[in-house]
Amino acid sequence: IDSGARCAPEAADGRPDSVCPRTLDDVRPRMTHTRSMTLPQWPSAYPASGASATLKRVNADFIVTELPLQWPCGEGEHLWLDIEKNGANTAFVAQRLAEAAGVQEKDVGHAGLKDRHAITRQWFSIHLPKGETPDLTRLQHPEFSVLTQCRHLKKLRPGDLQGNRFRIVLRDVAGDRDAVESNLRAVATQGVPNYFGAQRFGHDGGNVEQGRAMLAREIRVRHPKKKGLYLSAVRSFVFNEVLALRIQQGLWGQTLPGDVMDPAGRPTGPLWGRGRVTTTDQAQALENAVAQRHATLCDGMEHAGLDQDRRALVASPADMAWDWPQADQLVLTFSLQAGSYATAVLNEILRTTEPDRHTENEAAAGG
Repeated sequence: IDSGARCAPEAADGRPDSVCPRTLDDVRPRMTHTRSMTLPQWPSAYPASGASATLKRVNADFIVTELPLQWPCGEGEHLWLDIEKNGANTAFVAQRLAEAAGVQEKDVGHAGLKDRHAITRQWFSIHLPKGETPDLTRLQHPEFSVLTQCRHLKKLRPGDLQGNRFRIVLRDVAGDRDAVESNLRAVATQGVPNYFGAQRFGHDGGNVEQGRAMLAREIRVRHPKKKGLYLSAVRSFVFNEVLALRIQQGLWGQTLPGDVMDPAGRPTGPLWGRGRVTTTDQAQALENAVAQRHATLCDGMEHAGLDQDRRALVASPADMAWDWPQADQLVLTFSLQAGSYATAVLNEILRTTEPDRHTENEAAAGG
């Protein structure tokens, strides 16, 4: 990173910064190593509607359909499977497929994680270069079914998707319906802040704190998968902080001098790592302010070998529609590009709560 965008090594009080200021203007002393933290309440783009609703009372209230980048061609070493799951997470299905096909789990691929507490449809691939092709459509399991299978030349890898289509039923809607409608129209026309969802950060933000402790050399993480998970959480946290500061400064929906635009013409924010920062002027100054506030994280990500990248600051729901089948029930449908979260859309419309579940959180709607 060039000198104009270098993270300061220490906070103003001489100690490494905290990953979790209550506000962007409140830097606390370094946190002791714990397994959880409280994530900030990042600001919304639109005035709060004051309304509330229940999300995912049943799995059928949250339906996700993966939009693939390509379709299997009918030949090749990889068997692609179109799978619908209900109550199972992606890793669980991958394990069962490996067992059924007699291969190692690393030979099973998918484009992204999907929520467990939902009905989701996504593609998996299995590397089966030799022998007879097993008919996995006959595989019986109460939580998933194989709809179709077809050969293809390549393995499915994370990110190999256009996006996801959502159908969400919100129940027990209470509050000002006109305010909800106003926010729905704003979201449909202007998009939403492209925040990483809370699922990205682990239960109670634990992955961010583990990542901070790892980068500060307070703990050693030997497992490559866990290390990648923690680095991803920290990187996402810093991006959210940049986006939040722009909104706090009244800059939502604006392009700043020095912004880097994506191919769709939207301003982008930093996914931190080594290399030169490509923003200039006001945009770079804003990003540097956040980087200095989280110097331990940014410096650690550089030394961890992550390269600078960019992510759109705005998520634009496509083909968005909504309906009120009952006075207290709202049904939403929309599509999002890969990497954007349905929760970012919902958070701009009303406040949602889910039934209590004592299960491990899995990244949802961002795969």
